[in-house]
Amino acid sequence: MSSPATDILIVGGGIVGLGTALALAPRFRERLTVIEAEPSIATHQTGHNSGVIHSGLYYAPGSLKATLCAEGREALYRFCDEHGVPHERCGKVVVATDEAERVRLEALRQRGEANGLREMRELSRGELREVEPHAEGVAALRVAETGIVNYGAVATAYAQAITAHGAAILSRTRLLWARERDGHLVAETTQGVLRARVLVNCGGLYSDRVARACGVEPDVRIVPFRGEYYDLAPASRRLVEHLIYPVPDPRFPFLGVHFTRRVSGGVEAGPNAVLALKREGYHAWQVSLRDVGEWAAYDGFWKMARGYWRTGVGEWARSLSKGRFVRALQKLVPEIRSADLAPGGAGVRAQAVDREGRLVDDFRIVETPRAVHVLNAPSPAATASIAIGRAIAARAERHLG
Repeated sequence: MSSPATDILIVGGGIVGLGTALALAPRFRERLTVIEAEPSIATHQTGHNSGVIHSGLYYAPGSLKATLCAEGREALYRFCDEHGVPHERCGKVVVATDEAERVRLEALRQRGEANGLREMRELSRGELREVEPHAEGVAALRVAETGIVNYGAVATAYAQAITAHGAAILSRTRLLWARERDGHLVAETTQGVLRARVLVNCGGLYSDRVARACGVEPDVRIVPFRGEYYDLAPASRRLVEHLIYPVPDPRFPFLGVHFTRRVSGGVEAGPNAVLALKREGYHAWQVSLRDVGEWAAYDGFWKMARGYWRTGVGEWARSLSKGRFVRALQKLVPEIRSADLAPGGAGVRAQAVDREGRLVDDFRIVETPRAVHVLNAPSPAATASIAIGRAIAARAERHLG
């Protein structure tokens, strides 16, 4: 008996894999299959996402991040409207706390304009207090395009739309290896063999390992960074009206600790960015010897560590000390006290690192015969998921001739 066949096999049931399937399902229907290693979709980065619909303010003009975030943001708002997914276009403020940050804030405004943002407004200290009465800074930038949503709910709506077209989403199905044979890709999985004409790797935290399972040696490794959050006590949520962000450090791809409202009504504070010792290392005590061994054998990891060790020490210190975390938050909202914060959740960011130790900043999509590999898709991939899904889908279709 021959193994089940499909035209396109998508590896990974996170929001990027589902966004790609969403673009392909109307045409390929039952000839499209998504496999997910976990018991359910959206288990890792998607399910632990802070829920921000990003405006596209931060990204280099002309980059994939900038282009796909702008397109994907508006497509996501439309999808949520059409499918009844709760969301809010609430806006955010980026706060400069000193004169040096004011200069960087102006550069950020110019970048936002280059990326097509038209609903930004510069705020003086007094105007900031009108918008966010408890925030403190010398100046701020209000970005109205930013919003909030539950990405787990978005992923569920994507999956419903995909399966309504007849495509299959198979859970508890991990890819073991894939090779080309007799004009098809033969994919061995934990649930048996599948045949496909094209494979799309949206493996997220495991995207580099999936590539190697397909016989491809990627030029990057995934290094996971854990982001830890605190939840504001209900009585303290009044301190945050919108989303409150610091001016980011341009030397580092993370945004710094900030305040995020949730569609459920809560407010999160964070995250930091600490090296996780396991790809799904949501807690400090979770360690994978295999994962650590892979990084220890990778020159790029040690080059990265030499370049960012001071920042890394600071992030670990903030992870271990609630007082340090609180002081970082007080730069934005001075009234915050330790008693206002309770331990919250954590997420893990799949960050690609190249052989020179650089943290890959843009989305990284690599094509090989009969395959498309998404090797770096950190934030704003969830915001851009419909647009990035269309871009990946177009590449996959080209492989079909």
